[in-house]
Amino acid sequence: MKWEKGEPVAVGYQTMPEIERAAELSRLFAAHSQRLLRAAYRITGSMADAEDVAQGVFLRLAGSGVEPVANPPSYLYRAAINGALDLLRRRKSSQEEAIDEGFDLPRDDASSPETLAAGRELRARLRDAIANLNPRAAEMFTLRYLEGLGNREIAALMNTSQAVVAVTLHNTRSKLKKQLKEFDRGKR
Repeated sequence: MKWEKGEPVAVGYQTMPEIERAAELSRLFAAHSQRLLRAAYRITGSMADAEDVAQGVFLRLAGSGVEPVANPPSYLYRAAINGALDLLRRRKSSQEEAIDEGFDLPRDDASSPETLAAGRELRARLRDAIANLNPRAAEMFTLRYLEGLGNREIAALMNTSQAVVAVTLHNTRSKLKKQLKEFDRGKR
């Protein structure tokens, strides 16, 4: 059988490039799925939602006919964060559990039921406020305060300058503080 270089070779029902792509996706899943799950969980507060987000990222990647990305780990990580933020936007009234341990919020092991309830309510309000941010600001805020990345890392990941990241984060923090203070005043 004569075949030319670059022409796909049929193997069963799949061609060789399809098998190679499936193997690469499998390798990427094995290497990065846990990181994507953790990132999505920190944002959504629900493991079921985090699993849906991570699965969605890989399904979109598998179904897309796009060329391979230059930095797959970075692409997957950002896709998971954006997927989780999109999920929050779709469910603005989410009643799920904690966003992340990185915030100075009452923990579930707090001593009183009132403290527990206040912490859950504050996390839900924070989740709702993040969902209302513009997508770029929400992504930067998430990368900085939920994922713990520095401004330099965020700038490199988002192809922008550290100054833009710093200004965006400052404005975003101010906006979130104002929203949370308004909520706190409304409770009293």
